[in-house]
Amino acid sequence: MSEQSLPEAARPEQTGDAPPDLTGDALPEYAERVLDVAEMIPPGRVMTYGDVAEWLETGGPRQVGRVMALYGGAVPWWRVVRADGVLLPGHELRALDHYRAEGTPLKAASRAAEGHLPRLDMRRARWDGGERAQGHI
Repeated sequence: MSEQSLPEAARPEQTGDAPPDLTGDALPEYAERVLDVAEMIPPGRVMTYGDVAEWLETGGPRQVGRVMALYGGAVPWWRVVRADGVLLPGHELRALDHYRAEGTPLKAASRAAEGHLPRLDMRRARWDGGERAQGHI
């Protein structure tokens, strides 16, 4: 995904023909907002990439996913997930450790599931940003 697919506020500033600086200290405003939402999700609960975008009323699942990929390491990244409940590829075991420690509802893996890893039980684990989020962002 290119930086051009991020909302305007999430795109790193560019000067001239230089490529975007993704290593600078300045965090784009949209990225800050996405990370703030990730930090508000209670332990044991999750929001999908699309849920976060909908809650912010800007961007979409891909933009939220891009922010999480670039900047999400300092927040509870395992709480922002795919809508199908599949664990984040490449980070499944780390995420699973967090889910088990927090008591996040999981569904048992089917025998056909790759690596026999469980999925998130989205019906029970999904958080809508309710009461605790009032007055934030």
